[in-house]
Amino acid sequence: MTESLSVTEDGAPAPGRAVLTLGVEEELHVVDLRTRELVPRAPEVLAHLDEDHYSAELHRSVVETNTPVAATLDDLRDGIVALRRRAIGVAEAQGLGLVAAGTVPLADMDTPPVTPTSRFRRMLDDYQLLVREQLICGAQVHVGVPDRDEAVAVTQRVTPFLPVLLALSASSPYWMLEDSGYASARSLIWMRWPTAGDSGTVTSAADHDALVADLIASGTITDPKMIYFDVRPSAHVPTVELRVADSSPDVDTVVLLAGLFRALVLRARQEHRAGEPPARVRAPLHRAAMWRAARSGLEGDLLDLPRSPAPVPAAVAVERLVADLRPWLEELGDWEQVVDLSVSALSRGSSAARQRRAMSRRGRLSDVVDLLLADTRGGATGIGPQGQSVPAGLTPYAAIGDEAFPGGDVAPVYQGIVDVLSSLGPAGLRRREDAKDDEQRANGVTFSVAGEAATRLFPFDLVPRIVAADDWARLKAGLVQRVRALDAFVNDVYGERAAIADGVIPGWVLTGSPELRPSGALLHRPAVRAQVAGVDLVRDAGGTWCVLEDNLRVPSGIAYAMQNRRLTDAVLPELPRPAGLAAPDRVPKMLLQALRDAAGPAAGDDPAVVLLSQGPDDSAWFEHRMLAEEMGVPVVRGTDLLVDDGIVYRLADGHRHRVDVIYLRMGEDSLVHSPGADGMPLGPSLVAALHADTVVLANALGNGIGDDKAVYAYVPKLITYYLGERPLLADVPTYLCGIEEQRAEVLARLPELVCKPVDGYGGDRVVIGPHATAEDLAAVRRQILAAPHRWVAQEVVQLSTHPVFDGHELAPRHVDLRAFVFTGTESVVAPAALTRVAPADSMIVNSSRGGGSKDTWLLDRP
Repeated sequence: MTESLSVTEDGAPAPGRAVLTLGVEEELHVVDLRTRELVPRAPEVLAHLDEDHYSAELHRSVVETNTPVAATLDDLRDGIVALRRRAIGVAEAQGLGLVAAGTVPLADMDTPPVTPTSRFRRMLDDYQLLVREQLICGAQVHVGVPDRDEAVAVTQRVTPFLPVLLALSASSPYWMLEDSGYASARSLIWMRWPTAGDSGTVTSAADHDALVADLIASGTITDPKMIYFDVRPSAHVPTVELRVADSSPDVDTVVLLAGLFRALVLRARQEHRAGEPPARVRAPLHRAAMWRAARSGLEGDLLDLPRSPAPVPAAVAVERLVADLRPWLEELGDWEQVVDLSVSALSRGSSAARQRRAMSRRGRLSDVVDLLLADTRGGATGIGPQGQSVPAGLTPYAAIGDEAFPGGDVAPVYQGIVDVLSSLGPAGLRRREDAKDDEQRANGVTFSVAGEAATRLFPFDLVPRIVAADDWARLKAGLVQRVRALDAFVNDVYGERAAIADGVIPGWVLTGSPELRPSGALLHRPAVRAQVAGVDLVRDAGGTWCVLEDNLRVPSGIAYAMQNRRLTDAVLPELPRPAGLAAPDRVPKMLLQALRDAAGPAAGDDPAVVLLSQGPDDSAWFEHRMLAEEMGVPVVRGTDLLVDDGIVYRLADGHRHRVDVIYLRMGEDSLVHSPGADGMPLGPSLVAALHADTVVLANALGNGIGDDKAVYAYVPKLITYYLGERPLLADVPTYLCGIEEQRAEVLARLPELVCKPVDGYGGDRVVIGPHATAEDLAAVRRQILAAPHRWVAQEVVQLSTHPVFDGHELAPRHVDLRAFVFTGTESVVAPAALTRVAPADSMIVNSSRGGGSKDTWLLDRP
């Protein structure tokens, strides 16, 4: 609080309502927006701010804000937001950010010098390491109590309740690049000051002044401002000052603390005036309670003082404090607001816990700083596209080919979504991301990456993608057409090979493919080979959809597409749903019907279906479990299957259960070498069952030939050949390096093209010429020359972009779309599709490479 602040008597309160004025001092860290490191550049920010409401602190890496005097919590909120907004604007214009938190992770004790005043220099000389390590920020709440004797009495009475306020504010888990193990490391560092903590028993203003004089006389401190008691009569304004709280990135937390503290002060003053004895807590117990609050914040237990030294869950302690203060909160007119704020605080958890969740996503402290920057900015507003006030960072951007913000304006179909996201703001969306993470953990929505021991949460962005009804209708027709042609082609490959004989596709494309498998010939009757097909689509900057890849082997992602909708429903229920939105809950029933239709002649009227998985070690184990559960079929591993006399059985509960259809969710090589229930390799006996036509694999073995990137170049011709139809979906122009003239063009244009191995998937070994280094291009040139038939090249597609929430703002990312076609007695397109999101500055959309996913809203025509 600045020296100019004046706090008057209660004034003229409304009938039946007390008035105690409020003010807040917030200390804000200054960080470099590029490196996210704490930097000593506060003077550069303060030079552009008014001295009445902004000031320097001990370290040159801190800006302090001082609100105007406020009569209500709403006025206080407005003051905090206005000061943050102004300071953030000044800082960002200089490439700096402001963080309201107890600590920032990326800090170096040897770098930030103290502010060069005689007072601060003397403190450095006296206290040495103690001063150097004070790279911390707190929030001080002032409540007007002009009578100093009453102010001292109030400090004595509110002290037992301070641990709850510290827990609510806890925002400093990281200290000097490491997790401290505490929710508030700041409070531990702060307590090293010789005058920090509990003041002990003080009986009057004169007694307080005598204590301060003794401390000055001892040479321990040099002036009254160095009295750092947890709560004190202010040294420069007529207030009682709360000093235990970490700076809080979320403005709501600061307002909640102010509301609770003001009610505590009002109750204490009334009890003092009534002559009631104060509740006493022994000093060691109080220190223990403060330690416990600093240790675990809202995520552990707090001591139930002054009721009992027994620990209770933090939520219970907060709820009890709010309930106990109800008469005084109502008298101040704050009851409903404080209740709402406390419920929200307990729901979202402490800032310390949210920071640790941000760290767990990628293991980067810079992500923690980004979270703190975004939450601190949550109270600062920007200007929306129509001039309306919106939370900063959630305004549209201009990106060529963006689906939601074409030309920088909000597409009409996205307006409702943008309105909701803007109303939440960055801080609100971060809380929804925390809720999303909790929901995913509760449901085990994970995947694994080769080479990593731990599984990851399946990456999910909060901003849904919309596929317009006209687009989706055209895509569905084209998808069914394409899959029917590819299924006919794979049957032909393992049959008469009429397409080769008729010159539709060169024989070398097939015979040179790594995916041509002898096992593909085991299905020796005309039948559907690809009951489940995945087709990857992209939209170019002009709005044209085209096919990028086909997947007839083991297409994954359909369960994640379903789960993404459920996540949206759970964490963003207020998003307006457009008319005609397809319901993904129909997917399991449609998939099961396609699998049952696949059953061979030996199956009865009720074919037995199982889903065969490698188990928890499989990257898509969540999907396997979810699909099996929702289809009502068993999920099995190789060791659950026994082949006896050419018939496949599932062993369970000591009994054999015949299997007619195996929904195969593992690669062919893994299947062949998996042990069966008898301990022998499952492959040979399963091959015998397939040859005997007693069981069907969905999808069939050998289907990878349909995914071959060289075959892709001929799919338009195959559609015409097998179906007699004109292709409905566009393809990306593709060059086969196995053809001499096309190879020469590819080698001449390597920096312009995308090169892919014919058997690659998931972005494996893809080289994007315009983004490749000279070394990358030289390496792919050598590989093409060594085995030209194993490589293709494609023209670069300027993929469309879609907004994602990056923790700070809406930002464009490239996206694709995996659609699914189920084929039984007929081919149908699943009412769920998976939008995959590329990382920043990348065009490769794959979750194992740092990409993400979105809920995809497919719109059907009325």
